[in-house]
Amino acid sequence: MNVYLSRWVCLGVEANLRRAGEESAQAVEAGAALVVFPEIFLTGYGRALAPARARATFAGISEAHPGVVFAFGSFTEERRNRMTIWRDGGEVARYDKVHLFGPNDEPRIWKGGDRYVAVRTGGWTIGLLTCNDVRFPEQARTLRLSAGCDALLVVAWWPWRRDHVWRTLLQARAIENGLWVIGCCVAASEQPGERFAGAGNYVFDPHGEPVRTDDDRTYVLNRSRVGKVLVDPMESYRAIEEVRVFEADRAGATPLRKSVAARTSRPARTRRHVES
Repeated sequence: MNVYLSRWVCLGVEANLRRAGEESAQAVEAGAALVVFPEIFLTGYGRALAPARARATFAGISEAHPGVVFAFGSFTEERRNRMTIWRDGGEVARYDKVHLFGPNDEPRIWKGGDRYVAVRTGGWTIGLLTCNDVRFPEQARTLRLSAGCDALLVVAWWPWRRDHVWRTLLQARAIENGLWVIGCCVAASEQPGERFAGAGNYVFDPHGEPVRTDDDRTYVLNRSRVGKVLVDPMESYRAIEEVRVFEADRAGATPLRKSVAARTSRPARTRRHVES
């Protein structure tokens, strides 16, 4: 699968709307089957855009490039930070960010999502995550076990000063789940009042090895060149329901509690339909 990850510089809304179409055409010309834009790439945190206008832009771009899948980062709709996936002029999947980032006051801006989402395309099952979601391994593990994902797509607005955290989390999700991880982050914002230097884009294979790019935008995910992972959670994961806590400061080392319910990433029920 050929994937194009935008190195997006966020400007004014009008310029962003125009550039989204221009860059999409460039990505398709480069042979991309999946074109990815980062989180809130049209507006950043501080600008407004009517959802209907955003959707009209997405529909027009997608309709102009049949057969190509577009992940249009995220936009604000119904007080959700919403990732939207399009093909052939129509939306085929949407995902609302579950784990909002408190330090940026996101719970005031948006409501958190209430489900995990994956999309199937071209023989791949791709789990969707947005930015801070990648800090929560339970989400990635559930997508792997319950939806059978062989890739995760993470869009983000993540700062360059914490690029090492972003990169490490992406790589860790790949290794621990034995799947591909695609991370697309905004490169910068040059809007007055919201100047921002973003983290890098990264792709890791199921062994945690970085996938190289010749132009900083296009990546080839070639499953035939990747051998079987050493530990596959699809084969060896065990769900544990109980955690015991012992008090070592008292004689006898008796349990502090008989049991504590474990907050595990047990496989969740998977709803196999597309919401529109």
